[in-house]
Amino acid sequence: MSASPAPVVLASSSVYRRRLLARLITDFECLSPQIDESRLDNETPAALAARLAQTKALTCAAQRPGAVVLGSDQVPALDDEILHKPGSHERAIRQLERCSGQAVIFYTAVAILGPQTGTCDCHVDETTVRFRDLDPADIEHYLQVDKPYDCAGSFKVE
Repeated sequence: MSASPAPVVLASSSVYRRRLLARLITDFECLSPQIDESRLDNETPAALAARLAQTKALTCAAQRPGAVVLGSDQVPALDDEILHKPGSHERAIRQLERCSGQAVIFYTAVAILGPQTGTCDCHVDETTVRFRDLDPADIEHYLQVDKPYDCAGSFKVE
């Protein structure tokens, strides 16, 4: 008789991450890790993404012993400036104006904590997105259609 597979936990409250994982597996639980996501002094965007993904996985693993726990975080950066969730239309306009004609690097970290070993493996991927020049009408249209106010950088890139 074989043992049943370990349950899978997504350490995230993000509807976008939930949708991405649901493309791969159907049976998983989501837990919302309550962690401080502040950047540490002199922390690079890549290091921040990795630390947050690992912290999310470790925090949720403590609540679900024996589960495979996935933590993830994505940090977009324009040069060394981290782009946060705008939260408002006005802030989204300002962020997109700053990104116009620029390259934004997305640091996407995934941490996996396995139940047998208790080790947390993490990988950070870098993706460069080059923005064309955006005029005010482009920005306004995009914000009206996609409403990315809960997305870091004011744009969706799943």
